[in-house]
Amino acid sequence: MGNTLKKNGRDLKKPQEEQVEEDPVFTCEICIEPMQSNKKFNNNNNCVHPFCMDCIAKYVETQIDNKVANIKCPSLYCTQLLDSLFCRRIISKPLFDKWCDILFESAVLKVEEKCYCPDPQCSTLVLNECKIVTKSECPVCKKEFCFQCKTRWHAGYRCNESGQLRDENDVLLGRLIEEKKWSRCPNCGHAVERVDGCNDVICRCQTRFCHKCGQKSHIGQCGEKELEENLCSNILQYILVVLTMISVYVFIKNNLFLIMQ
Repeated sequence: MGNTLKKNGRDLKKPQEEQVEEDPVFTCEICIEPMQSNKKFNNNNNCVHPFCMDCIAKYVETQIDNKVANIKCPSLYCTQLLDSLFCRRIISKPLFDKWCDILFESAVLKVEEKCYCPDPQCSTLVLNECKIVTKSECPVCKKEFCFQCKTRWHAGYRCNESGQLRDENDVLLGRLIEEKKWSRCPNCGHAVERVDGCNDVICRCQTRFCHKCGQKSHIGQCGEKELEENLCSNILQYILVVLTMISVYVFIKNNLFLIMQ
């Protein structure tokens, strides 16, 4: 029973797997010094190159100072990465935190829509996770800024007009425009209020523009580049088709009349 077999009255034990005993002493490939096995760095068994913990710690520190996120094994032809959690045991906490910051920045570099808080005292990295196109709020300092032009929030002003904010009065006026949901004329910059009706409004300077997006009057939804010339072209093509159909109808009618005679 168990792990034994009986054959000819003798107990035979099942062969067990051979265990490879690790050498009590190894030579580090970096410092070329003999080391005890308890000083050997374990890379989560991803690779088993003989390096001492002190050399790996110095190597990791050098790579972090060079802003390297994914640190490879220092062996010449090895392509494995060092396990950051196993390196955590042999490096200082500030150094490990710095490595985590580098790993984070390396990951978010792949994100296209990102920016930094424009407040020089903050400069927190902000990702556009909610598909925000303009107004945003820094999650750290809680200050509002424009995600599109990467500047402080210009209430009541478009991105290309943010340079017109000269003093606090301009800021207060912009906030009033935003609160009242007015729109600014793209020609003269005056605020226009829409009481009711469609978004097509006319400023006192006789400029016609869209109250919703602030662009000059356009055909179609906001953001589309469909111009009135395209509409006129489509109408002209429609008229030509109608005239062609009328000509065909008249031709068939006349020929049918001649045949009946």
